[in-house]
Amino acid sequence: MHHFRHISPLVRAELFHQQPADFTSGSPAPVLAAALGATLYSPATRPHLADDVLKQAARGVVSMVLCLEDSIDDADVAEGEANLVRQFAELDARCAGSAGSAGDTEDVPLLFVRVREPEQIPDLVRRLGPSARLLSGFVLPKFTEERGTAFLEALTRAEAAGGRRLFAMPVLESPELLHLESRADTLAGIARTVDKYRERVLALRLGVTDFCSAYGLRRTPDMTAYDVQIVAAVIADVVNVLGRSDGTGFTITGPVWEYFRVQERMFKPQLRRSPFMEGRADQLRTTLIEHDLDGLLREIGLDRANGLLGKTCIHPSHVMPVHALSVVSHEEFSDARDIVRPDRDGGGVLRSAYTNKMNEVKPHRAWAERTLLRAEVFGVAREDIGFVELLTAGLSG
Repeated sequence: MHHFRHISPLVRAELFHQQPADFTSGSPAPVLAAALGATLYSPATRPHLADDVLKQAARGVVSMVLCLEDSIDDADVAEGEANLVRQFAELDARCAGSAGSAGDTEDVPLLFVRVREPEQIPDLVRRLGPSARLLSGFVLPKFTEERGTAFLEALTRAEAAGGRRLFAMPVLESPELLHLESRADTLAGIARTVDKYRERVLALRLGVTDFCSAYGLRRTPDMTAYDVQIVAAVIADVVNVLGRSDGTGFTITGPVWEYFRVQERMFKPQLRRSPFMEGRADQLRTTLIEHDLDGLLREIGLDRANGLLGKTCIHPSHVMPVHALSVVSHEEFSDARDIVRPDRDGGGVLRSAYTNKMNEVKPHRAWAERTLLRAEVFGVAREDIGFVELLTAGLSG
């Protein structure tokens, strides 16, 4: 699979200086972590889940979470599990039917199941049987050292029994992490746990909705997560402890954007007009504002500025904005490539090829390496291509 596969090769050739690279569920963990992009959540109880998965894959989704936790009623868990087993079997049959006896999973996104309790993990892997080959791993809710250890030990057992690699994506959303008096100890415990099971932890996810819930808060579509100071403080501390570029850190994904319907606005749109002045792009601006996606675009930019990559999504309309803004610009690529040149290992300062900034080789090297990894999976835009063109093509693809 690769990003923007739903766009025709001819259009992609016009958009990209460097095309997004192929990856599979068996690719190295750092590649998969960078490639997650907009991870679309769906309740596991949906009766046509297999159809939904394939439909979203055809629209550019490369990672999905099928949820048995907060998105479904407590009384529906057993049926949700049974439905997952049925739907995975159907997906597996379709893959086998489309590619002969060997099977072909390239049309299926990376699939994760969000569970409630540790013992669901080995139980579900056992019940999935051969169709577990379509499963990339599990999302672990309300992750702390105590809960997390039990989840990761269960994952280890399931991995050994199933004979295939399974990843964990812990969700950092517990009240202990939010409350100031327990935050440092909780973060230290989480760090110990994920470091012990490092090879199985693909990415860490932020449960900002639960953070807000602890204080009876809910941000409006005019506000990003970073405008809610108590949430912004937690994000900063999580990145501080768990997102370091010294080899100890992990990929941390951006929080969910909750809005996708028209609502009355209190503030003027955040999306400036100037990039949208020609033709269809102006219509796109109007569409984004009507669907409260201008706030999403601003939050994605703030995610990146604060060290987060990818995003939790609960609506398909959020996927392409996340992916369009994940493409590396030609200017970023030029700077990153200059910084990591082998003949500059000794450091130094050089003027950007765009002549608008100074690149310091040693301080900017970690940024450059992350940027080049993102360039590998999301591609590099041509010099005259911006997010408007990428988003327009992605929505039209």
